[in-house]
Amino acid sequence: MEIPAILGGIPVRDTKLYYAHQYIDQDDIDAVEAVLRSDYLTCGPAIPSCEKKLCEVTGAKYAVLCANGTAALHIACMAAGVGPGDEVITTPMTFAASANCALYCGARPVFADIDENTYNLDPDEAEKKITDRTKAVVAVDFTGQSVPEDRFIELCRKHHLVYIEDGAHVIGTKYKGRPNGSFADMTCLSFHPVKTICGGEGGAVLTDSEEYYKKLLLYRAHGITRDRTQMEHPDQGPWYYEQIALAPNYRMTDMQAALIESQLKKLDIFAARRKAIKKRYDEAFSRLPQVTVQKEIPESDTVRHLYILRLNPDRLNIDRKRFFEAMGEENIVCNVHYIPVYWFPYYEKLGYKRGLCPKAEKLYGEEITIPFYYAMSDKDVEDVIRAVTKIATCYARN
Repeated sequence: MEIPAILGGIPVRDTKLYYAHQYIDQDDIDAVEAVLRSDYLTCGPAIPSCEKKLCEVTGAKYAVLCANGTAALHIACMAAGVGPGDEVITTPMTFAASANCALYCGARPVFADIDENTYNLDPDEAEKKITDRTKAVVAVDFTGQSVPEDRFIELCRKHHLVYIEDGAHVIGTKYKGRPNGSFADMTCLSFHPVKTICGGEGGAVLTDSEEYYKKLLLYRAHGITRDRTQMEHPDQGPWYYEQIALAPNYRMTDMQAALIESQLKKLDIFAARRKAIKKRYDEAFSRLPQVTVQKEIPESDTVRHLYILRLNPDRLNIDRKRFFEAMGEENIVCNVHYIPVYWFPYYEKLGYKRGLCPKAEKLYGEEITIPFYYAMSDKDVEDVIRAVTKIATCYARN
């Protein structure tokens, strides 16, 4: 039995609506079933087929599928040559993997503050953090909005840094009319179920560099190669391979690759629906003084992965926690993206202190992630709007 909302009356919904949910249709099921009935469940033809499709969608020359988005970031840092003593600049307003990838390589993450309007990493703030130890910049396309690619490319060229784009949110987005995926030296994707393209799990690294491509192939599979041009000893026969580096096993299964490729064929319809929901939300919430809508740069033709509302404390008599709970009482299940990475106990033990990025920390205290995904019905969208409006107006500060 659902608990009535404390604001009085019946909740806006009688069933729960979650902040995100995958969409799987019969084509997806058929694609996975075909692999299950085939000879290959891993290291088979579905992998290069999906990689080819990713290149078609993003415009990248090369794509390397791997186990998940975290794996993608890790092998990108390995390919970039990140190692002990190096520093990697990133944003705190992200999932921990965007910073952990530096730690996996023995390097130190350095956090730079965000743009207070777009919530993306601010390139000017990133530049302030560059030292003679800086090796790479990991910029995150927060919620699916492209970072200012031109600025990060210019910044990294100027300081001879590797530009890694954490594009876990960005597939489908275009920057200046060109699909995101081939701007950075390497762009990392995620196919977690809540992402625009679902693979259950799964990730990929996109690059235009043949040098990085060969390293990425090596680092996703134990550091083992069958490429004779990379071998150090004479070839002993058709069975022969060599381990020439130390690397994890980050291979993807063919079932996941088949699902991802099937989903990629629906990217245009996924994008159109997400844009329509975002437009409706923007129209409704821009009229509510108690909340602020995330701004976008004009260069980004954005396909949103998440929809963030920022609560205006000067206009509300409740804090974010109580607003979050009130949404739950209306059967609208929200989330928060993200806790600043360096607030986590693991990072505190490494010596990181609160206060490093004031704009990101302030955003964290005021933001809430509301339901946003392709399969939402128009009624679902209106229910979310009703719930936000109900709570915001009830708790409006006079």
